[in-house]
Amino acid sequence: MTKDQIFISFSIPFLINFLIYFLLFQTARSQISTLRQDETIPAQAELIYERGLKYLEKSQGVKGSWNDSVGAEPGVVGLCVAAFLAHGEDPNHGPYSKTISQGIDFILSQQNEKNGYIGSSMYNHAFATKALAESYGALEDTRIAPALKKAVELILSSQKKNRFGAWRYTPDSRDADTTVTGCQMVTLFAARNAGIAVPDEAIKKGLAFLATCRGRDGEYGYTSATGGKPTLTAIGSLCLSLAKEKDSKNFQASLAYLKKNIDYRDRYYPFYFEYYMSQALFHADESTWKEWNARNIRYLSTIQSADGSFPGNQGTSFNTAAALLSIAINYRFLPIYEK
Repeated sequence: MTKDQIFISFSIPFLINFLIYFLLFQTARSQISTLRQDETIPAQAELIYERGLKYLEKSQGVKGSWNDSVGAEPGVVGLCVAAFLAHGEDPNHGPYSKTISQGIDFILSQQNEKNGYIGSSMYNHAFATKALAESYGALEDTRIAPALKKAVELILSSQKKNRFGAWRYTPDSRDADTTVTGCQMVTLFAARNAGIAVPDEAIKKGLAFLATCRGRDGEYGYTSATGGKPTLTAIGSLCLSLAKEKDSKNFQASLAYLKKNIDYRDRYYPFYFEYYMSQALFHADESTWKEWNARNIRYLSTIQSADGSFPGNQGTSFNTAAALLSIAINYRFLPIYEK
């Protein structure tokens, strides 16, 4: 063997190994760069989150759903999947990759192949579609793209059928409310972030309906401007923020209303309020969010069960996923959690 042959026999493996380590380093560096460098994650939040994820991993059923009163609803499965992704978990090779992929498998299995409808209500459809949008481009699964596009098309076609230009419980509903409309709107923004085409007109019509449910003091009602509640106001405010329409007296009135209700807790739908309030305050006024976030972390730490789940009347899978997502903005891995 000549000197040149010896050199080549040693240099090629070296170069291959160098390239492998270089790529791994670049991947790790890019992941680290997505974290905020100016702030640290509160230790208590991380403890809550890790315990919650471990509970969701252990309690997931073999079909990818969860075995509690609402855990087989695709929207709840979508929230559970989002809880993992929002913590920056690797959906392909990480410790929770199987949990994430099984959840996506379940969501895809629940989609109507003809019209793209997922589950049996527009609540389910929205949260399941949002999970597909957040998984798109991150999870190595070629089924997600066509499923996501069909799901978004159903949301848009449902809006066109609705006389208010909004949404309610089924794709053919003629009436509308703020909660169903809000979750469709947030899902459309998530889909847009993933690169799916969403017409501006769809966003404008949704916002126009929500405006009819806003009272004089900025609070939002359920189907009209009366009976305003903090949860509904958080939903309406979040949609305006995501649409980049915060420069108005109405928006500032809603923010003032939320500030007055910073200690509010919804006893009927626990964690649904926290899920929306965290996002609404973060996008509206970060200093107020920081105050609320610290309070929310303390609150969640006192009620989290020993197994990592959260108690409530909506099922432990929903309770746990929504509770975790209410502090997920501390990590800001998902595009919807970025300003």
